[in-house]
Amino acid sequence: MDINVYEDKMKKSIRNMDEEFGSIRVGRANPHVLDKITVDYYGAPTPIQQVANIAVPEARIIQITPWEPSMLKEIEKSLLTSELGINPTNDGKSIRLVFPEMTEERRKEVSKEVRKKGENAKVAVRNIRRDANESIKKAVKAGEISENEESNLQDDIQKLTDKYIKDIDGAIEEKIKEVMSV
Repeated sequence: MDINVYEDKMKKSIRNMDEEFGSIRVGRANPHVLDKITVDYYGAPTPIQQVANIAVPEARIIQITPWEPSMLKEIEKSLLTSELGINPTNDGKSIRLVFPEMTEERRKEVSKEVRKKGENAKVAVRNIRRDANESIKKAVKAGEISENEESNLQDDIQKLTDKYIKDIDGAIEEKIKEVMSV
């Protein structure tokens, strides 16, 4: 029985958590906060990165310059309806997003959000462990593997789970440190 399948699933859970952490707004401007925002590009929802140049000219500013000037209004509309919580400034050629300094209260809220997303990743990893253990038990019942192999495979799955939970805890602490630094 191959446990690499379950390890790959655990890695995907970590990658997903990292992507979610990337979209969390901290004090600095990070172009990844735009990753999940799409614009209506000739009838098709398209990521902003595919219709505009995104730059960070200063630490707290993101500048979005569409390749087609006609897309300016669409991008602005998408930003206003997004969960970003920042009003875009349109100068006719580009859009600027100015990120305000985060208050202590907001930093604490964001830290809670980071912990919640991290906890969700841990739950996903534990669910993968449960699925793996169930499939090991089924393999034993079907006579595909011995009880000795069952014990070894379950130990291996537990070691993987512990490793990825530890990685998640490290990522959570790192992100919270980033959020809380002024």
